[in-house]
Amino acid sequence: MTMKFTRRTALAVSALALACSTMLTQAHADMLDVEKDELKLGFIKLTDMAPLAIAYEKGYFEDEGLFVTLEPQANWKVLLDRVITGELDGAHMLAGQPLAATIGFGTKAHIVTPFSMDLNGNAITVSNEVWDLMKPHLENGPDGKPLHPIKADSLKKVIEKFKAEGRAFNMGMVFPVSTHNYELRYWLASGGIHPGFYSPSDSSGQIGAEALLSVTPPPQMPATLEAGTIDGYSVGEPWNQAAVFKGIGVPVITDYEIWKNNPEKVFGLTKEFTEAYPNTTLALTKALIRAAKWLDENDNANRAEAVEILARPEYVGADAEVIANSMTGTFEYEKGDKREVPDFNVFYRYYATYPYYSDAVWYLSQMRRWGQISEARSDEWFDEAARSVYLPDVYLEAAKMLVEEGHADEADFPWDSDGYRAPTPAADIIDGIAYDGRKPNDYLDSLSIGLKGDEVAGG
Repeated sequence: MTMKFTRRTALAVSALALACSTMLTQAHADMLDVEKDELKLGFIKLTDMAPLAIAYEKGYFEDEGLFVTLEPQANWKVLLDRVITGELDGAHMLAGQPLAATIGFGTKAHIVTPFSMDLNGNAITVSNEVWDLMKPHLENGPDGKPLHPIKADSLKKVIEKFKAEGRAFNMGMVFPVSTHNYELRYWLASGGIHPGFYSPSDSSGQIGAEALLSVTPPPQMPATLEAGTIDGYSVGEPWNQAAVFKGIGVPVITDYEIWKNNPEKVFGLTKEFTEAYPNTTLALTKALIRAAKWLDENDNANRAEAVEILARPEYVGADAEVIANSMTGTFEYEKGDKREVPDFNVFYRYYATYPYYSDAVWYLSQMRRWGQISEARSDEWFDEAARSVYLPDVYLEAAKMLVEEGHADEADFPWDSDGYRAPTPAADIIDGIAYDGRKPNDYLDSLSIGLKGDEVAGG
């Protein structure tokens, strides 16, 4: 076919070229003048590292002029240490890590976060033996399946049986300042089971414990459970669903059921990095916000593609079927008991990516509750510590740029927030106790198990 060029065609082509040139110029104008464009970012092989994978695979980092390498890390301590030394420019982190490091619990360093990576995403799994012992103490629904949420009261009877037989009850969690540690402790305590205290002279976290909690790396948890070394564990996905697929354990409760829409991981950077490279920090935050939006948009329509990406060996490296079991809006408890849980993983809706001070205060309150913060602290101290780590101003600056560029909607962000969520109502927490981040000491006083006031572990 021969195409005939006319003057009208030539004018149209010229106009199109001018429009494309204008668009490219505008895109270049929108791109921040980043101070450091080659970055290495770390992560642990969990599904909630997804914003990093998606920002890379969808070109959002490159859109911001960033050339990123994503590198899996052996464990959370190695990851934190490598961010502190500068071997990593930033990383997918446990929310407790920047806070603990900044206040000097464990490794001392000033780590900050401009971006909260997700809500929910964890569960507590027990061995088949423990599950069989719990079942007689559970209430079932009309379909014969256990009613949820399953409370720790039913586990208390199992622990008492173990004690009578001279057996310790052991559970795994991923790190002393992990959400998983605090959620497991919260659930146990809500059922009258003491998970133990930390003290300056005893870092085991097992002072006075009825259930002995210890660190197990996430990918190793199913094998450790199968070997009988632990009787259960608290971890993120896909390692709870892996126990179901292997037939070695049963997830009994999700963290969504412990605390509805609780905060999970954050993206951590050193304070020095954000001060030396402010535009790079903004560019990273913009790319991650876009990735989180993609993960949740159109009622999770992109989750199947996200599962395919995460299943690759360079990311999570688990079977796609296992990842999909929770990532696509369902969760399987006992084998064959799959239920709809559309908010098991939340990356964007409910202002999930905004770094709320009240989220930071909750983590700090749990550190105080269990003795990682050994002495009483004022409400003002909790607020100041939260503000030294969480950077909502940086987040909103990045969000404003995305709205102006047409990559996000203005309604997606809490522009008028003072950094604190509205108090979480009692009905949304497993023990029926409301949480107000503005009053951490009142909150601690309301909890039946745990340090409060001037109390110290062992005192």
